[in-house]
Amino acid sequence: MLAADLSPVPVEGRTQPGWDLFLLFAAANIVATTLQVGAALGSGLPAGTVWAAVIIGAAFGAALVAVLAPVGSRLGVPSMVAARDPFGYTGARIVALVLFITNFAWIAVNNAIAASVAARMLPLDLDERAWSIAAGLVSTAIVAAGPLAVRVSDRVAVPLMGIAGIVITWTVLRLPAPAVPPASGAPSLLALVDVVAGYQVSWLLMFADYSRFTARERTSAASVFLGLALTALWLMPMGWRLAQHAGSADPGAMLAAADAGIAAAALIALATITTNFVNIYLSALAWRSVMPSVPGGMAVWIVGLVGTALGLTGAWLDWFAGFMTVVGALLVPAGGVLLGHFVIWRRPVDVAALYDPSGPRRGIAWPGVIAWVAGIVVYALVPAGATLPGFLASVAAYGLLARRR
Repeated sequence: MLAADLSPVPVEGRTQPGWDLFLLFAAANIVATTLQVGAALGSGLPAGTVWAAVIIGAAFGAALVAVLAPVGSRLGVPSMVAARDPFGYTGARIVALVLFITNFAWIAVNNAIAASVAARMLPLDLDERAWSIAAGLVSTAIVAAGPLAVRVSDRVAVPLMGIAGIVITWTVLRLPAPAVPPASGAPSLLALVDVVAGYQVSWLLMFADYSRFTARERTSAASVFLGLALTALWLMPMGWRLAQHAGSADPGAMLAAADAGIAAAALIALATITTNFVNIYLSALAWRSVMPSVPGGMAVWIVGLVGTALGLTGAWLDWFAGFMTVVGALLVPAGGVLLGHFVIWRRPVDVAALYDPSGPRRGIAWPGVIAWVAGIVVYALVPAGATLPGFLASVAAYGLLARRR
């Protein structure tokens, strides 16, 4: 298939093995941003509190994406096309617009992290701006070459990133225990869960984009859950420990203070590039679901270049924890609507109608959109631990409104 192709995958074309699907999600999560989530939780916290937040938030977020992955195997359509069923043709465009905007920030954050690490630890005379541009151009070029190029790249990159993770793990285990006093006014466990879950749920709107190439629904669900959950449970606590040791949440400073080595720095930068495979692809799909006339390759290049340009401006790493909360507020309720529609009530879907802008799914499906907004409002009103209330509110609202309709 071509880059950013929205067309349905026929049954005979769903030949992707579960291992490749696992590698794709693992590659997306074996990255410095996952370490950064742990670092963003803050210093002066008891280790037990950090582990509890990571286990609860990572498992919930991964499970929400995983239970929706079989929709791709069942329908063979990308996420933004599947979303037209519960949200309507126009309503899904609103969801796509949210994804489109937030993914620009993700591309910028990832490039900033790669640049921070590479500029400090690699023996090349390039500053952070140059590294950020290089990371953006490489990831964009590979995505523009199509899903096969991404798959081949991940088969090479993920084992290398696993080696980098082992190096960093060994480095963390050898660090001396920090003498960090308990922080006053530290965030609650529920607030920390919101940050972790928000990061995991940031992958929500790719629930069907890659699972549509895998035939078996159970395989899709298991591959997605394990790819997201295992990597989060591995890397987030290490990010927290590295930040404690360095006294900084800057990824380059953390690895430099721990003396992780040039190889680890190079592979962390590589991991950031593979994560942007997913971000660029998602944004390009979202754009083409709103403007189908834009060629897939052009959409990929424009998205990648704009995200790269944004990475050169702003203190993205300083905004990281707050950005996670915003992402969670927008996507957790959307996940509630999708889960209610496709999993709990399992509405029948006419795939052909999803591609007809004047068909039965035209306009806005108000039960889905209103339930989504209701979940966002509840999420915003709850001061801490808003993930579960926002999710349940959207599920309940959709169930009531869709039944009345």
